This record gives sequence, structure tokens and C-alpha cells, in this order.
Amino acid sequence: MPDSLLVIRSGATDYEIQGRIRGAVDLPLASAGITEAERAAALLSADPPRALYASPATCAAETARIIGAALGLRPRFVANLQTLDQGLWQGLLVDDIRRKQPRVYRQWQENPWFVAPPEGELLEDACRRVEPSIERILRRHPTGRVAVIVPEPLDRVVRWLVAAEPLGDLWSRDANAPMIADLPVAMQWAGADGGRRTGSRRRIPAQSRA
Repeated sequence: MPDSLLVIRSGATDYEIQGRIRGAVDLPLASAGITEAERAAALLSADPPRALYASPATCAAETARIIGAALGLRPRFVANLQTLDQGLWQGLLVDDIRRKQPRVYRQWQENPWFVAPPEGELLEDACRRVEPSIERILRRHPTGRVAVIVPEPLDRVVRWLVAAEPLGDLWSRDANAPMIADLPVAMQWAGADGGRRTGSRRRIPAQSRA
């Protein structure tokens, strides 16, 4: 398996800048998002990854092409790395949900595992969809570093799966937060004999639909 996985948050779309829940709505990068992608490419140029994978979501694909062009890497797109489908919450302002649905907002902030967006995707289902794809990426590269570019907040889900980092506020966007996370690939992703193990690497909390 590789030594580390670079998890790269795709550049911002207009929805993120406006404070809206994008979910599975497919949007291109905003001008600020293009600048973010170019900045990430510059940061990676000193020590490029061996391979570059990306979600097919437009914002992630555009970010991947900008970074790939700068590093001389051809992005490989992985279908199951779409971000969380937020159903009927998509397009809504986070502030509107906070004001009009305070109970739902509070539940989501405290424990998103227990909140199901109307007609949307459970966080547990997203984890079960994404985890095998991350495992396949890691299996292809025995050494070095590889990178994966995903829309937010899926970057936090991947970071939770690989390194047990806290999910945090999945609706909050901090433009000043690092766009790139360099995660050592934990031993949980390999068997004692160096082979791959299957099955969930992170214990997903027992949950119920809200």
C-alpha cells in the first residue's frame, strides 16, 4: 500500500461561496475555486504524488485537470466518489435551515449519522459506497503517495475513513482551512501478512433515520 494518501478538497463552487448546501448538484468551479485549484497545484509541485484520482463531479474534475496539467499527471475518475446526496436540502442556505428548522439543524450538527435528508443519502450509505473505492485506489500503489480529489464534504468522510479524523461540521466551509490533507495510510488497511483485508475499516455508529 502507499505510504500516504493526499486527500484534496475540490475548489469552491458558487454554492459553497454563498453558503448553500450543494450536495449532488453538479456545478463548475467558481473563479475563487479555480484560484484554489491553482494554489493546490503549486503546493504539490515540489513533491508530486505518483497518481491522481478524482470524483467525476464537475468541480472535482476541473480541479483535477488543473492540478494534473501542472504536475504532468492524467487524472483517473472514480464513479463512486460523488459527494453526499442531500436530497431536498440541496440548494438551501444553511442559515435558512438553522432559522426555519432549528431542531434538524441541531441534530445534524451534533450527530449527522442520525439525520437523513429528505430524499437524500444517509452518511452511513455514503461511507459504504466510498470505502471500497478508496481501498481499490490504495491497492494499486504499493509505495509512495497517491492523491484523490473529492468535493466537500466528502473530503472529510474520506479523512474519517482513512485516518479517523473527526467529521466536524459537514455544512461549514472554511476557505482558510488547508485544501490538502496528507494522511499516513493506517495499518488497518493491510492484513498482518501484508495482504489486503476486506470489510469496514471504521466502525459506523448504529443509527436510525430522523
